[in-house]
Amino acid sequence: MDGPGRRVLRRRKKLRQDQALIRIVLVRHGKPNVVPGPRITHKKFQDYIQEYEEAGLHPDSPPPAWLVDLTRQARLVYASDRPRARESARALAPHAELSLSSLFMEAQLKSPKLPLVRMKPPAWAVIARLAWHAGHHGGIEDFRDAKERADKAVDMLSETALADGIAVLVAHGYFNAIVGRTLKKRGWRRYGGRHRAKFWNAVVYELPTVR
Repeated sequence: MDGPGRRVLRRRKKLRQDQALIRIVLVRHGKPNVVPGPRITHKKFQDYIQEYEEAGLHPDSPPPAWLVDLTRQARLVYASDRPRARESARALAPHAELSLSSLFMEAQLKSPKLPLVRMKPPAWAVIARLAWHAGHHGGIEDFRDAKERADKAVDMLSETALADGIAVLVAHGYFNAIVGRTLKKRGWRRYGGRHRAKFWNAVVYELPTVR
């Protein structure tokens, strides 16, 4: 076991016997079954986004063992309804009930019009995200909309975590980060991991409570 899973298990051993560890685990999906491709224009980037949205989990991207162990106790797993997230959740926790919703989809992207510019898709994604924060929406949701979805997601995750001791969300990197910031504002503490653009990345938030 490695990563946040090992830290959480060590943390649980340190807790006093009169305390219980309540956890929320935010997981980014595994590698999508899509090829990044060469340098492309902003118009082709929109086609790439569509392909990415429709792609399922790559067959060579199973969940790491430490993450399977970390989420094994989850009765219910929330997931984005996008194929890559849905299939990741099923691979991660086949034992759990799966609750799918577009509420957990990634904060949307639309590249600004930059004629004659060619970049690889990851570079376009960075430019598009910066433009999104600067107010370039182009008909997609803005940051306020994404934050409102994150608030609703935290309501659901908190309710499940308080009832079961653990709640798991398998979604997307940037949306998970927004959810994480919302959790911190509500008093949850980030214990394991950090938000980053890595497949199967997991961040653990905890809420110790005295029984």
